[in-house]
Amino acid sequence: MIDKELLDILACPACKGDVELKEIEGKEKIVCKNCGLKYPVQDGIPVMLIDEAEK
Repeated sequence: MIDKELLDILACPACKGDVELKEIEGKEKIVCKNCGLKYPVQDGIPVMLIDEAEK
C-alpha cells in the first residue's frame, strides 16, 4: 500500500494531473484523474514513467 502523503505529492508526468491509487485486475495502479493513464506499482514503488503507462 502506498502512503497517502506520497500520493498527495505525486502528479502524472504526462499531463501534470492529480493521481489516485486503484486496484485493477488485482494489481495496484496509480491512475491519473485527468488523462486516465495508469502507472504500475512494483514492490510498493510507483513507476511513474510515461513509457510504462497503460491507457
